[in-house]
Amino acid sequence: QVQLVESGGGLVQPGGSLRLSCAASGSTLDYYTIGWFRQAPGKEREGVSYISKDHGITYYADSVKGRFTISRDNAKGTVYLQMNNLKPEDTAVYYCATRDPVYTDYGMQLYEYEYWGQGTQVTVSS
Repeated sequence: QVQLVESGGGLVQPGGSLRLSCAASGSTLDYYTIGWFRQAPGKEREGVSYISKDHGITYYADSVKGRFTISRDNAKGTVYLQMNNLKPEDTAVYYCATRDPVYTDYGMQLYEYEYWGQGTQVTVSS
């Protein structure tokens, strides 16, 4: 079983930056596409970005395209989400998750993701 731990959240002013990390224990992340999701109060959890296990394919939701960058360091067993030019609407709890390898294509449907971290709070406010 894979255990994921997110870190790097916090309070930042609009226009600021944060880098989230997703680290694994109990297994390696090498075999998984990793996704970042977020959930704002009163809203459904939504997909933000994913990166394939071989780094070759990345995806960004339109709302974060050009501002967020996903990357991974398989040697460190960590996936990162660099978030720049943050906006108040980016405020949410951010989660990372492993995509079930049974799905051979790519996507961000919640049911496709198997193991989840506990989340890290990101608050963008002046």
